[in-house]
Amino acid sequence: MTPRLMQAALLLVLTACGGSPSATAQEGDPAKRPFTVTPVADFDTPWAMTFLPGSGVRMTNAALVSEKDGRLWLVSVGSGEKLAVAGVPMVKVGGQGGLGDVVASPDFAGNRRIYLTFAEAGPNGTSGAALGYGTLELGKGQPRLANFRVIWRQQKVGGNAHFAHRIAFAKDGTIFLSSGERMKFDPAQDRASNLGKIIHMDAEGRLIGGPFFTMGHRNVLGLAFASDGHLWATEMGPRGGDELNLIQQGRNYGWPESSYGSHYDGRDIPDDHRGKGFAEPKLWWNPSISPAGLIIYSGDLFPEWKGDALFGSLSGQALLRADLDGTNARKADQWDMGARIREVEQGSRGEIYLLEDGGRGSQGRLLRLEPAK
Repeated sequence: MTPRLMQAALLLVLTACGGSPSATAQEGDPAKRPFTVTPVADFDTPWAMTFLPGSGVRMTNAALVSEKDGRLWLVSVGSGEKLAVAGVPMVKVGGQGGLGDVVASPDFAGNRRIYLTFAEAGPNGTSGAALGYGTLELGKGQPRLANFRVIWRQQKVGGNAHFAHRIAFAKDGTIFLSSGERMKFDPAQDRASNLGKIIHMDAEGRLIGGPFFTMGHRNVLGLAFASDGHLWATEMGPRGGDELNLIQQGRNYGWPESSYGSHYDGRDIPDDHRGKGFAEPKLWWNPSISPAGLIIYSGDLFPEWKGDALFGSLSGQALLRADLDGTNARKADQWDMGARIREVEQGSRGEIYLLEDGGRGSQGRLLRLEPAK
């Protein structure tokens, strides 16, 4: 029996018993969550956030929040105060495209550099993701990104889906960037295309070790390093088959030739990864949860989560935790949040921040999670 059939059988048994493979006692019951939820600020279609380390920021606990429609905000996560940031590059908004990730340079205190990803218009109605950086100026006037420079571009194709464009900085200051396959399928297996790949580059956009780090990806919407140096990714599958992957150089993750999901029209996709030489996902979900922003928790407020993956769920409207142990992962908690969760970040005290997606029932709020008394 294949893994997909085994899970289908398990689903039938658990459904009859009123459960699911990833359900916990906390799911659907706010009173049983191990955290309180405090709204901080409201946004329109928020996509990502990053905290600003170092001195010179006029707000306490300052962060930047991007909105898909092309706006960038400087926000105090203490008071909820918001200031619009000028100098954001021109963004092509449509479908899943728009302003994407925002990440402060690891050396922000010295260089004030902010990295952004966004959908960029191309010729004849095409578009592609782009990565660039600017210097955040925080004088007495409106904050702004100065001297913005694009350092990497995705192949431009038609359509407005699967840009991915998540950023993760390694300890050595180099950048890992996810590049979605733009719903074009085959480019993920094409070594001449940068679609469906994870890219490794230096802080100026110069590629490291070749045109890509890994291949065979569909739409990686979460990318984060653990303290042991392992890189983890949350990846949207098609109809089912969402994944948590350990990203290892040179590996092929199988899309679209292998998946634990099915095509949207119901056609089956082979789920034999190892037999074809593909990397197996460490965890997978069927039905879909639509995993999004990811962190590997390193704080002290929730000591039982230290070293674990926390990530948002869009269609599942939840916050999920996966228990990580070196290169292994185990499904742990799934807390119903009643909204599509796009982003997860960790604050300076170890508190957790979530961004609601701002669509299809989500209000677009920034939420702070702290331990329940």
